[in-house]
Amino acid sequence: MSVAAYKRTISETESPRQIERRILSRVTGELEAFLADYDSASQAGRGAILAQGLRTALWENERIWTALRDDLAEPANQFPAELKAALISLALWVERETQVVMGGGGTVSPLVEVNRNIIRGLSGDAGEPVAAE
Repeated sequence: MSVAAYKRTISETESPRQIERRILSRVTGELEAFLADYDSASQAGRGAILAQGLRTALWENERIWTALRDDLAEPANQFPAELKAALISLALWVERETQVVMGGGGTVSPLVEVNRNIIRGLSGDAGEPVAAE
């Protein structure tokens, strides 16, 4: 099956919300794989963890949030203005925090926590926010 046919099949069987949840869940899982090691590592050890794949996962996460931000900024976006502003602000925070982590600072857990809460919202579960472990 060609890539185009595969993408068409996905878009015909999943709603945009389901696609967003699936993509965000995948990258969140990748971030979670490095969370404990990175967050507890010394400054010197963080470079190795970034090189082992965390940098790629962070880059993917940032790409998702940049795409979301760009979509929200489109005049055709139907979300309420207040929600758009809040999500754009969150996307900008994710971009800044990602750069801190890519530089060996900060922790991965706040990025994972934000993603988990968005995933819950996309799943229709608007219960209590999920804290990163």
